[in-house]
Amino acid sequence: MRLTVEHKTHYRYEYPAYHAVQSLKLTPAEFEGQKILRWSITAEGCNIGAEFTDGNGDIISTLTSNGPVEAIEIVVTGEVETTDTAGVLRGHKERAFPAVFLRTTPMTKSSAAIRKLADKVAKKNKDGTVLELAHGLAAAVADAIEYAPGTTHVHTTAADAIADGKGVCQDHAHVLISAARHLGIPARYVSGYLFADHEGKPHEASHAWAELHLPEFGWVGFDPANKCCPTDSYIRLGSGLDGQVATPIRGVHTGGGNEDLDVTVVIAQSQQ
Repeated sequence: MRLTVEHKTHYRYEYPAYHAVQSLKLTPAEFEGQKILRWSITAEGCNIGAEFTDGNGDIISTLTSNGPVEAIEIVVTGEVETTDTAGVLRGHKERAFPAVFLRTTPMTKSSAAIRKLADKVAKKNKDGTVLELAHGLAAAVADAIEYAPGTTHVHTTAADAIADGKGVCQDHAHVLISAARHLGIPARYVSGYLFADHEGKPHEASHAWAELHLPEFGWVGFDPANKCCPTDSYIRLGSGLDGQVATPIRGVHTGGGNEDLDVTVVIAQSQQ
């Protein structure tokens, strides 16, 4: 499938900001199942430095703005060719050991409810494969957390989400990661985009899911929010221990006071 991306992030400051630095994880890497046909990141009045690849195999660039500026708009446009690999990540160049992703973070710290969910699935799948266990965990998380936009926020933890029983893709990913790590399975958060399928299932174009490292397959993606593994409708941007690390844009600014943020993402199937 060929997918086009138009992603705009607009920051408006309360009063002019003197300096801003943003780390951008906005360029997809190439691997089996994902080929970049064209891609650009622009921000008028700002400097975007040379890209580098981090230990996770994700492409990073840095935006700097020497103000004063009242607003910054980051515009991403591109086209990607995707194929369905049943969620298995192949040919992705990275140097980090999977065991790194057994580390917990404040966002993914387990709770009694998460441990109970994980142990219940493990007991049910005690005679099965690790792949079956992973699918069981993803299904259990999907059942435990109702997809309900607006009920959580970027600082909602895995423990909070499972306690509330409601959330969005970020919350599904965090709970699955927490449950997997409790059972000794390396797991990480993945940010990216999702094209609307023909059934019109509700989701946001900016999307998140989890990858679990399984002995026979390596990294495999699981999307509890949509009860599936990533398909050719998904574009993978980057990964991290949790959503705060994997977020496409993170940074700081000097001056400016409070900031208003507006994000629009449009994913479409290419007509070419």
